[in-house]
Amino acid sequence: MRPFLYQRASDSNMAVQALGAAAAANNPLTKATAQPLAGGTTLIDLMKLDVMRPATIVDINPLARAWSAIEPGSDGLRLGALAKMSDVAAHAEIQRSYPVIADSLKLAASAQLRNMATLGGNVMQRTRCNYFRDVSYENCNKRNPGSGCAAMDGVNRMHAVLGTSDQCIATYPGDFAQALIALDATVEITGKAGTRTMPFAQLHKAPGDTPAIETTLQPGELISAFSISGRWPRSVYLKARDRQSYEFALSSAAIALDVQDGTIRDARVALGGVATVPWRAREAEALLKGQKFDEALGQRVAGAAFADARGRRHNSFKIALGKRVVARALQQAVTMEI
Repeated sequence: MRPFLYQRASDSNMAVQALGAAAAANNPLTKATAQPLAGGTTLIDLMKLDVMRPATIVDINPLARAWSAIEPGSDGLRLGALAKMSDVAAHAEIQRSYPVIADSLKLAASAQLRNMATLGGNVMQRTRCNYFRDVSYENCNKRNPGSGCAAMDGVNRMHAVLGTSDQCIATYPGDFAQALIALDATVEITGKAGTRTMPFAQLHKAPGDTPAIETTLQPGELISAFSISGRWPRSVYLKARDRQSYEFALSSAAIALDVQDGTIRDARVALGGVATVPWRAREAEALLKGQKFDEALGQRVAGAAFADARGRRHNSFKIALGKRVVARALQQAVTMEI
């Protein structure tokens, strides 16, 4: 691990100022950056691999006093960005009114990691692409902009089939983000100018021509909270993976439905493990609204969700697998007792 400057922020103003000042002082020629430290379950891992080389680490754990609240209400839910994944997953009201959130967090990692990891850090985690995580491979546009993408013609079994570009096919690895994008969450961001909010769907950037720029956060900005309107008791998160526990998704689906008298009034469909960013399947949702669910409708919806998918040598199986996951998750959501 390379040397770095450690700072501990006592409040949000100090954290933002420290990160902003460090970001301005860091040398872009050496790719040195300033990074916040919360649970550290991703950052420390990537620093040990020499993938991330921050010149400054700003410890924001003291902010947990103000940024870790779990606040369900009659009109929605607010989650502090420094709330622990395990605390949110175990919360009785989350399990009752937002099971898709509880399930996405329970299936995300080992118990030890969930006890350390924060919600804000989880949605900011980097890809699991082996060519990104192994610095012996020079061709990675996320790590070395302009160098190419070794995964294009390499081993790409875990890579994306949706939202790809000719610069990058790395998969976004998170689970919780799929629940957030399915529920139309908003994200609160704290920076030098105060706080601002935006749809969670606008936080992550598809690779396009600049895969190294992964989010719309500005230097010095921090995620401080997430908010969701309404309650979604009829919601599920289904995850297909190579082994039963502590493994990243080959394909997953976050489904939330509003069903009245057998008719689907509203539907949310998000896909994980198959796209470069948290993925909302709006064309699939449109087929569900105003309909009574049956197996044939589930198959059509699943097909619509992957209509634009592009498979490669090793990951084409994800298209068929993803369709099955969507159809099964829809069936589970429709039949669940609430």
